[in-house]
Amino acid sequence: MAVAQQFFAQGYKFCVRYLTLLGPQAPGDLSAQEAMDILDAGLALMPVQHVREPGWSPSQDLGQQDGEQAAANAQEIGFPSGVNIWCDMEGVAEGASAQDVTDHCNAWFDAVDAAGYVPGLYVGADAVLTGQQLYDLSFEHYWRSQSDVPDIPVRGYQFLQLAPSMAANGIGIDVDIAQDDNEGGQAQWLRIA
Repeated sequence: MAVAQQFFAQGYKFCVRYLTLLGPQAPGDLSAQEAMDILDAGLALMPVQHVREPGWSPSQDLGQQDGEQAAANAQEIGFPSGVNIWCDMEGVAEGASAQDVTDHCNAWFDAVDAAGYVPGLYVGADAVLTGQQLYDLSFEHYWRSQSDVPDIPVRGYQFLQLAPSMAANGIGIDVDIAQDDNEGGQAQWLRIA
């Protein structure tokens, strides 16, 4: 809890932590105790699911499986419904089709949405889709990586990664900012009032 309190005292407002991709939450990823420590320190919290190793091949079945696992792990930690869970879309295999990525993303969305969470999409390097194809997905919440990624027409991004990873308070972090998107949409955080 001391580290979370340090971040809060330094002006940080939120934290995004990883959910394990396969199986129950693994050591090093977010735990129920860490989530409570972050929230008790005054920081808002959202989870993002780990992505597969670069060169992975998306599919509808894999998207459903990964989305179901993300929702199960969020429930295991204690996230209530209505909070964003982020799908990390990057490192897709060269030659993967836009349709495969679309099917994967929409199946992930459906599985997370069915569990009562608000699906969001982190757009990283090698995500394959154009800005219009990203906008045409089921998602309404987008997070822009620091990589060279397309703009999302009409809506834009709610979350922006600004700088490369750095060390702060003895741990590695990414610097991100949250903002309303062009349609007034906002990330859906877990906070303790």
